[in-house]
Amino acid sequence: MDAEQLLPYIYSCLPEPPVSHTARLAARRTAPYHGVDRISGLSDALLHDIVSRLSFKEAARTAVLATRWRRVWLSAPLVLVDTHLLEHWPPTRADAPAVSAAVSRALAAHPGPFRCVHLLCTPMDACHAKLKRWLRLMAAKGVQELVLVNRPCPREVNLPGTLFRIATLTRLYVGLWKFPDVACLGDASFPNLRELGIFSVVMEDGDVEAIVARSPVLETLNIQGSMKGLGLRLVSQSLRCVQICDSVMEIVVVVDTPRLKRLILYKVRGSLNSASGLRTAINIGNAPNLKRFGYLEPGKYALEAGGTIIMPSANTMFTSVTTLSLNVRFGVHDDAKMLATFLKCFPNVSSLHIRCERCDEPTGKLELKLWDEVGPI
Repeated sequence: MDAEQLLPYIYSCLPEPPVSHTARLAARRTAPYHGVDRISGLSDALLHDIVSRLSFKEAARTAVLATRWRRVWLSAPLVLVDTHLLEHWPPTRADAPAVSAAVSRALAAHPGPFRCVHLLCTPMDACHAKLKRWLRLMAAKGVQELVLVNRPCPREVNLPGTLFRIATLTRLYVGLWKFPDVACLGDASFPNLRELGIFSVVMEDGDVEAIVARSPVLETLNIQGSMKGLGLRLVSQSLRCVQICDSVMEIVVVVDTPRLKRLILYKVRGSLNSASGLRTAINIGNAPNLKRFGYLEPGKYALEAGGTIIMPSANTMFTSVTTLSLNVRFGVHDDAKMLATFLKCFPNVSSLHIRCERCDEPTGKLELKLWDEVGPI
């Protein structure tokens, strides 16, 4: 799919900014005014909270109200969203110079901290040098949440290594980039990162693992749109939720994730170059707290435990899983028969969700005696 066509999908998956560009600072008169300045009677802490909930433009406008408001604006943690700097949507390449100039002014004007920065509509190939400067400013001004989408084209623009040295980040989402050589990142790390989203990013084997290893408190990992046919090995003492969607993965190995509770795989497939064709191997090692698992597809996943393939024979049980989700093509006889094997691997499931996949070329009619052969589940 063309990178420009991917943008609406990526935008729909991104976290919403914590402020709305339609927010306005206004006083509501519930009683006769009588010349009483009630806002000035509010504490600085409350005024900081009010200003930090406004879009950047509206927050900056409060600085002209009075000297006290200027001090409030300069010390309030702010949110900067480049789409809020536009007067229309979607943006065009003609908007890029004005938007990038506005972002530069905003990052330079405020001493920080920046609670959240969303850069979604700037063609990064045209301002790669500016981006490095922006990231250095964000690092110096304590940005906590960063969403960074490269408005194509070209798509394969390297993520600056400066990004990996922003130690204050707690949430990071990147889209339509190319990972740098992680071997060159040295001791760069994300000591406070709890949530990581990687959308349609060109990666090599080991890139994700290197970032996870540099993120000791990471709890949520979200990968979407990876088309390289990677192998993913998960080792983390902090991960609680892993979601992989619309991606090509040869193998997903959960090596050691003692806190992992949710593993969500949706429309994940192998590549034609793999030995197993389009099948993705899923190997579950140490994940004693895994409670929610899906969406497994009997015909497309090879489920393993401890290196042992348990399809089509169910010799290993995933006893911790209580919620299981499956995609099943009941029109494909072998897939339907394999469903029974999957269910036997999860003896303690209390909530089962089955999504019936459409089958363009049915290979056999499902007979009721199949369920007689399954036995009690």
